[in-house]
Amino acid sequence: MQSYTIGQAARLLGVSPDTARRWADAGRIATHRDEGGRRLIAGRDLAAFSVELAQGGSGGAGEEEPYTSVRNAFPGIVTAIKLGDVAAQVEIQAGPHRLVSLLTREAVEELGLEVGMQATARVKSTNVHIDRT
Repeated sequence: MQSYTIGQAARLLGVSPDTARRWADAGRIATHRDEGGRRLIAGRDLAAFSVELAQGGSGGAGEEEPYTSVRNAFPGIVTAIKLGDVAAQVEIQAGPHRLVSLLTREAVEELGLEVGMQATARVKSTNVHIDRT
């Protein structure tokens, strides 16, 4: 069974190591120590915790989630916008993930997207490829 350090778990969860450490200290996620004394999180425990976090929602207090069938949401910050005559390219940095979307210029203008603002990239796909790392 693979185990993860607090830092590795934090990267996978898209939070800071301090946040992951606080969750472990509060007992929200179980840890054990290796021979060297490092705190580790069992892979199965980390997987279950990540599902629990996702089901809890990522919105802040009072924030309403839009009604959508798309379940893969990546909240982040707009880092670049390239406008063409008809099309546009928008880049969002969501934790460790860089997402790039091609959409119409009209959609970008209607949404009022600007570099530096918060936005959520939602992904719906019929093909999802998994690579073992």
